[in-house]
Amino acid sequence: MGKILVVAEKPSVARDIAKTLGARQKGDGCMLGDAYVVSWAIGHLVTLAEPEDYDEKFKKWNYATLPILPEKMELKAIQTTRSQLKILHKWMHDAEITSIICATDSGREGELIFRYIYEITKCQKPFQRLWISSMTEQAIKEGFANLKDGKAYDLLYHSAKCRSEADWLVGMNATRAYTLRYHVLLSIGRVQTPTLALIVEKQKEINAFVSKDYFEVQTDFDGFHGFRIDEEEQTKIEQEATAKEIAAKVEGKDARIAKMEKEEKRIPPPLLYDLTELQRECNRKFGYSAKKTLDIAQGLYEKRKMITYPRTDSRYLSEDMKPKVQGTMKRLAETEPFQEFAAPWNAGERLPFTKRIIDNGKVTDHHAIIPTDVRPRLESLTEEEKNVFLLVAARFICVFYPYFRYEITKAYLLCEEERILSKGTVTLEDGWQRVEKNIVPQRAKKEKNNEEQKLPPLQEGDFYKIQEAKVLKKKTAAPKPYTESTLLSAMENAGRFVEDESLKEQMKDSGLGTPATRAAIIERLLAVGYITRKGKNLIPTEKGMQLIQIVPEALRSPQTTGKWEKGLSSIAKGKMGEQRFMESIKRYVAFLVEDASHRKTEVVFPQEAKKGVRKGGKSFGTCPVCKDGDVLENSKAFFCGKWKTGCKFTVWKNSLTPYGIELTGSLIQQLLKDGKIPNVSTALPQTGEKGKATMIFSADGTGRIELMDFTREAPENEISTEHEGEN
Repeated sequence: MGKILVVAEKPSVARDIAKTLGARQKGDGCMLGDAYVVSWAIGHLVTLAEPEDYDEKFKKWNYATLPILPEKMELKAIQTTRSQLKILHKWMHDAEITSIICATDSGREGELIFRYIYEITKCQKPFQRLWISSMTEQAIKEGFANLKDGKAYDLLYHSAKCRSEADWLVGMNATRAYTLRYHVLLSIGRVQTPTLALIVEKQKEINAFVSKDYFEVQTDFDGFHGFRIDEEEQTKIEQEATAKEIAAKVEGKDARIAKMEKEEKRIPPPLLYDLTELQRECNRKFGYSAKKTLDIAQGLYEKRKMITYPRTDSRYLSEDMKPKVQGTMKRLAETEPFQEFAAPWNAGERLPFTKRIIDNGKVTDHHAIIPTDVRPRLESLTEEEKNVFLLVAARFICVFYPYFRYEITKAYLLCEEERILSKGTVTLEDGWQRVEKNIVPQRAKKEKNNEEQKLPPLQEGDFYKIQEAKVLKKKTAAPKPYTESTLLSAMENAGRFVEDESLKEQMKDSGLGTPATRAAIIERLLAVGYITRKGKNLIPTEKGMQLIQIVPEALRSPQTTGKWEKGLSSIAKGKMGEQRFMESIKRYVAFLVEDASHRKTEVVFPQEAKKGVRKGGKSFGTCPVCKDGDVLENSKAFFCGKWKTGCKFTVWKNSLTPYGIELTGSLIQQLLKDGKIPNVSTALPQTGEKGKATMIFSADGTGRIELMDFTREAPENEISTEHEGEN
């Protein structure tokens, strides 16, 4: 009887699936059982081919070869993880394997990871799809009991494939075209460039802002205070002399209450979290970057099994989840600090489901992020994990709570023909806010402002003496720079920056990137030196500002990328063909190349030394590729100093991290001098086996580093094995 091959996205996920399926025997890059072989990718194992893979002439950056538009986009193995791809290739073609189950992450990118592996290995065997939203054992069992035909996700794959190819075509061609035009390496991307444009435009507003002084007159009564207002109920007074005159006129005088107004306000519970809202909240409350929040949430999902799939763009649950939600609430009711707030529904009360919680029409590939129904072991979490889980759990509970209700009281007073307004608020019912206040760590409260004061009992017609009238000097505030929280909002709602009303309506459900990719986009802008962090704020660098100055409106406008994201969504829904989408991308690429050729070059970019080259620009040796340039170092890599003239020698410092090797300057220097380094301690990424290998530069002339002649640490009577891994 044959076996089924299960392909997970990561080793940790594969181990959980293997445990559930009873596949407990360790194999080479896999787990073996009676009925299943469970193996894994290590993220992406396959990527799109480089330009020089199509034609050697593309190796050197030359304007005459642009645009690069392959008739068919080819795939290639990622060298650092090629050994794991070989293992999957072996199993996919093994006669013992009758079918395959795709168990990569349940989303667009997860689908792409599996399909690229399936395609490059030329596998023809039937496959099914595991689609789950949590990593608990029960969820995995239910998922395997409800496997879907792999073809049911063809449209999702087509959408993912178009996204991947569009990013390659735009990024590769635009980066080369503008780099050649301005003689400085300019990283340009379909999503990263319009995101940078948002940050740059905000900085321009800040730079152009001129602060102005204005004044307010505060009147202090016995037990409360108010502010002098004009006919439009504004407190701002432009001239200091006018403010002083008003203050002198009313101080010590009696003010009569001319009118009292009371208004009750009701704020509904917030919606459940999707990834973007969770990232915003973590940035506001804890200062976490979007990437950090995603990493923590992914760990809570994969390793801790305490929350559902985090890379979701939905804030709702589906109708069929009601019983599971009840079970999750019961679990929380058994655990501090949730006991007090979840207990009412554990005592038999029915959960008050509303359209703000359950809405099948607003659940996309995945529902909102909620806790799973496992017992939450808070004591096992790090402080950061605990903070994120408390947010998710508190939000899950509070959506079932009543509205937060408060009352605003306005007292309008008259004194010497001047109008004075005193505002106060009183909480009528804490509702859902009581849950978040008591579960989630709170920051120190700011000093109460005017609207938060509690007014004493006041009656129309009563007189109150103005004990003191103070002139307050204030300044108009400049626009605030983007934080990651506010930038994520801007990326999500990019349509609001579009002036065309019909297009704005079309873009209502699309933005810059997706919840799963926005953190990486921000990190990319930081890595290439277009923006920097200043506290919580994201500030554009001189290079970032200048890049936006030279690229065309179509490249920096969120309108263009928003339309593409909507197109990708339409492909996934079967409303648009991939050929139509890709033809529009190719026309756009041709436009960008043509635009770059006619760009004026008066803009002078900062010296490249500012990019991160070590002080003094120390040379570690002669480039093994062009045999001419010096090998230099920046914060991320070792590279050839002749890159401006086309040499592509680059060795990323983290490229051998999966093998337990840290690439240092001394290692690179020795390798450049001797051509090889024997007996380098290493470990196989798929099995963790330790051993020794010889480090060399690849013979193909690309400058890649290879580990050859791996010898495993083994007992004397055990035959050693050989293994090849590459950068």
